[in-house]
Amino acid sequence: MKPPELLLPAGGLERMRAAFDFGADAVYAGSPRYSLRARNNEFAKLPVLEQGISEAHARGKKFFLTVNTLPHNSKLKTFMADMEPLIAMRPDALIMADPGLIMQVREKWPHMPIHLSVQANTTNYWGVQFWQKTGVERIILSRELSLEEIAEIRQECPDIELEVFVHGALCIAYSGRCLLSGYFNHRDPNQGTCTNACRWDYKVHGSEEDEVGDAKLLQGFDFNRAQEQADAAFEGINGQRRHPAADKVFLIEEANRPGGYMPIMEDEHGTYIMNSKDLRAIEQVAGLAEIGVDSLKVEGRTKSVYYVARVAQAYRKAIDDAVAGKPFDYGLLAELEGLANRGYTSGFLERHQTQDYQNYLAGHSLAKQSRFVGQVLEVDAEGWATVEVKNRFAVGDILEIIHPAGNQTVVLEAIMRKGEAVDAAPGNGIQVKIPHMQGKENALIAQIINPCSQMPHPPHKVTGQT
Repeated sequence: MKPPELLLPAGGLERMRAAFDFGADAVYAGSPRYSLRARNNEFAKLPVLEQGISEAHARGKKFFLTVNTLPHNSKLKTFMADMEPLIAMRPDALIMADPGLIMQVREKWPHMPIHLSVQANTTNYWGVQFWQKTGVERIILSRELSLEEIAEIRQECPDIELEVFVHGALCIAYSGRCLLSGYFNHRDPNQGTCTNACRWDYKVHGSEEDEVGDAKLLQGFDFNRAQEQADAAFEGINGQRRHPAADKVFLIEEANRPGGYMPIMEDEHGTYIMNSKDLRAIEQVAGLAEIGVDSLKVEGRTKSVYYVARVAQAYRKAIDDAVAGKPFDYGLLAELEGLANRGYTSGFLERHQTQDYQNYLAGHSLAKQSRFVGQVLEVDAEGWATVEVKNRFAVGDILEIIHPAGNQTVVLEAIMRKGEAVDAAPGNGIQVKIPHMQGKENALIAQIINPCSQMPHPPHKVTGQT
């Protein structure tokens, strides 16, 4: 079995290096102006982008550049000039969605490999064959495909690279073509300024028509009770094909904008701006590799270095185990539970009912088993590590030291701050030192807050799993 490429997001140099350190074969990063992730993108600065590409190539890794915006006319005027210095940096491929931009790049730079973005919504093998004829080398398939559909596309299109998303946030839209952020606060997701409006905290209110037909707030409305009553009515009518809530208009109120009621339609499956669970398809890695998928992709260019390292490490092991014919290691699920998440789903890869992948109950990220508390900056000759603190931790805590050479669980013996012993590192923005960290340069540190089993508490390092 050919090992698929592990492709990680990189929002900056530190996250790129972490991705490579923990097992990524390639990274993707946003181009200036033409990426769908304009926020938290260090690579929007040309010198940083050039350094990132150079470092990746020096390590024998690949660096893909996203140019996947769907531009309006105003952006076309400078596009070709803006692309000149980017092409000169020799990224390994451009990830693109707009047919016109692809046409222009193909004509002027025919040597530049192009990967078709998930934004192009490729869902069938005729679409793959069309793009292959235009010279596109890789298709990033729509997130809305099942394993069976992916396998059929591979069967019909054996000589083009296929890429599939396996982890990260899911959009409440078709492969990311979302309009919510633009609707709510005039920041267009398809132009790179998404505010993740689908993940804000909303309350749902009932509405009734006023004398001119506009929706107005219905007092005393209980959404959950109304939903239960509508569901019961729907189930109790034989042959009923339309849900009683299908034609209703609800009003939503965002937590930070009280009194601002925005109308939203409800259909028979629910209110679709509510949070989706996060994609986690690590259990499907072996199946995707067996199908012959060339690249497994992780979402998250705005996520932390901790997220990048954890996910890269877990999926690296899953890929290596699959290629070696080993059974799936269910401990990897616990590793990923330690990341902040909104609950996990395998998305459309395995067919589920809508309520299984819509997260109505937990609208906030939940850190279930561990918390990112620090990053090792350097280690002195005596083994004391200087740690940049991210969250509070204390003497006696069980910590996991996350390192490319292997993870270790330790019981923290001591903390030094400014030369004095302290009981705790109070929180973000300070540096402390911790002992017994020989060989752990650039490690990440997670506090175990819900260990699966009772851990020992000897006054020295122990090795084990969380």
